[in-house]
Amino acid sequence: MTAVTVDGQQPAYRDPTRAVPERVDDLIERMTPEEKLAQLGSVWVFQLLEGDELSEGNARSLLGTGLGHVTRISGASGLGARDAARLANDIQRFLLEETRLGIPAIVHEEICSGLMAREATVFPQSIGVASTWDPGLAHAMAAVVRDQMRAIGAHHGLSPVLDVARDPRWGRTEETFGEDPHLVARMGMAFVRGLQSEDLVVGVVATVKHFVGYSASEGGLNWAPPHIPPRELAEVYLHPFEAAVVAAGVKSVMNGYHELDGVPCGADRDLLTGLLRERWGFDGTVVSDYFSVRQLASYHRLAEDASGAAAIALDAGIDVELPGTDCYGQPLLDAVHAGTVGQEVIDEAVRRVLRSKLELGLFENPYVDTAESTSTADTPAHHDLARRIAEKSIVLLKNDGILPLGEATGSIAVIGPNANVARHLFGDYTYPAHIESLVEMSRGENVFSVPFAGEVRVEGAMKPVPTLREALVERLGPAVRFAQGCDVSGPSREGFDEAVALAGASDVAVMVMGDKAGLTRDCTSGEGRDRSTLDLPGVQEDLVHAVVATGTPVVLVLIVGRPCGSAWAHENSAAVVNAWFPGQEGAMALADVLTGVVNPGGKLPMTHPRSAGQIPTYYGHKVSGGRSHWAGDYVDGPAAPLYPFGHGLSYTSFRLAPALLTDGEVSWNGVVTVQVDVANAGDRDGDEVVQVYIRDPVASMTRPVMELKGFARVEVPARESRRVTLQLPVGSFGFFDRHLDYVVEPGEFEILVGTSSTDATTVGSVTVVPDPTGAPVRKAFEESAQIG
Repeated sequence: MTAVTVDGQQPAYRDPTRAVPERVDDLIERMTPEEKLAQLGSVWVFQLLEGDELSEGNARSLLGTGLGHVTRISGASGLGARDAARLANDIQRFLLEETRLGIPAIVHEEICSGLMAREATVFPQSIGVASTWDPGLAHAMAAVVRDQMRAIGAHHGLSPVLDVARDPRWGRTEETFGEDPHLVARMGMAFVRGLQSEDLVVGVVATVKHFVGYSASEGGLNWAPPHIPPRELAEVYLHPFEAAVVAAGVKSVMNGYHELDGVPCGADRDLLTGLLRERWGFDGTVVSDYFSVRQLASYHRLAEDASGAAAIALDAGIDVELPGTDCYGQPLLDAVHAGTVGQEVIDEAVRRVLRSKLELGLFENPYVDTAESTSTADTPAHHDLARRIAEKSIVLLKNDGILPLGEATGSIAVIGPNANVARHLFGDYTYPAHIESLVEMSRGENVFSVPFAGEVRVEGAMKPVPTLREALVERLGPAVRFAQGCDVSGPSREGFDEAVALAGASDVAVMVMGDKAGLTRDCTSGEGRDRSTLDLPGVQEDLVHAVVATGTPVVLVLIVGRPCGSAWAHENSAAVVNAWFPGQEGAMALADVLTGVVNPGGKLPMTHPRSAGQIPTYYGHKVSGGRSHWAGDYVDGPAAPLYPFGHGLSYTSFRLAPALLTDGEVSWNGVVTVQVDVANAGDRDGDEVVQVYIRDPVASMTRPVMELKGFARVEVPARESRRVTLQLPVGSFGFFDRHLDYVVEPGEFEILVGTSSTDATTVGSVTVVPDPTGAPVRKAFEESAQIG
């Protein structure tokens, strides 16, 4: 079959010299109702396979009228890069040659910590990337993901996560960039720009998620409703999404599973159309979170059946149903025939999908070079970047001088469930974690029901990656001995005696504790793996108690997805290192930090509470809340957190000499310039993160005690100094007034500079005045920084 022609001529939609809107209009006019609906649906890769090959019969059944998205050719199969590219070509060839209109499909993949594929690079999880406080690294990581995706024929990535996370009980905290809307926005914008590039013909569509407020759920439970007032929603949770849309030009948005004040996000037209498209000017596609259209009926009870759910979701603004065509198939067609969905609504959604395909250049370049896919999959340069991000993500929370480890340390007992298991270095949206979850789902053991055609193969899911035990042995040799002690979860204490005896006979105990990330029932962090406490899982806390009781100094190494570990465990350790889920290069990076080859410089992207009873605990609380309450501490403990937002130590020491260069009045559309001289007073090269906060002392609405508005990570050689100059747009100093309009009120603003949210000191103030040209306030999203 060949694509339709007119008088033997190529149709306008196939002419690359014509404008995209003209090509879309031409194609829309040629499509049947069934062909239009096909563009709004998707198909799991395994539904198309027979073994590792495209099934002709399945293709004719599922692709006969076209297709919007193919779901995870790499992430939901056992295919390597070359075979994934070959299969992508085969699917596109079928669509171009065996369907009437020859419309190619978009292949989407998960990319939270790198391309989720068997042979791709596994980068640190997002919470670790945020801990670098370096948007340039987020941009570089996304650029690698872009190259790896394009090489295998994938065009749409389901990241970044822009949820502002202030409740570490929530299992998906690890996928976020932390608690602060400005930090989340800066890291998110960098990721979007790195992934999409300046031209989508060579880029990959980024998808910001989960729109919006998903992370603030009741009790930290996944899918539970958050309770967010409109102003807080606008100022905190919507801010990173607005930045991604308005400033970074993101091309896709994914709705959250949850509801806001009785309206599920996937059914909220005011949110998905009114705010996103009409107010912000978003012109990309809204894709459903997996199965969330069906959930409008089965979970939220907003519709009686799939047809009703489809009508509600499409009218709200969801263009594409993922991961497979369900409600947007026959049920949506039934809704059309019943008159509950208008043809103009369908046409508008189809237009957006077709525009995305044209902007990606798929009509002109639907195929990829399979040889290039292998050479791009996981290169030495990619390893180097993953190593660099891992090194810079590690946060030294505490150190009494025991670190770094070296020859003088003596014998070292390496203990703990995360010391010798490479899988535990990986976050929840990595290839082995998702193969495990697909197996669980295929057996009906998960909340999702997935129509698998055959068994999911797990062989080869875990790439060869060194463990921290192996990395420390490589660095320190026979001084290192190992005992696991316990599992990540579970009640068994059978290994306690061996671990305690080893610790008692050693000079230092390095306890490598924490989480296993994923979606399966044995995981303690990740999607759907929420916890009611912040203690280490299973019997790990008991093992820490037992080892501390030996009197041997403890270095607590946490491989986790969120602030974790009891206050007792932290306070009774000689040193505490937070490594998050550092990815495939994480063990070597962590070993280098522990032994002093690398000087740690990461900073916490979220506050570390003392206990779950303090939650929510975040630095930017109101004057009447948080740690400024008139009664001071709790009856049974301090109100202060265990570690503040922005905290992180080094093996050297820094001195900051800040100066406010903007004097007197500044326009509400002007900039405030802050200059900071950063001196390294020690004998080791190191990194420091300069953090600039503002405080609005008097305003018409209550304001946070302080707000991050600028930051820069600077490398400073030993005994030298560097000058950092930050320009903060005053357009970022505003808030939403009583009418929910964004304003920057004239008046005084205090400027604070420091290296964490608790040591920032006031360096001066500026007086904001209306723009002298009469221009209204222009909301701003990012500062500029120069390092000299």
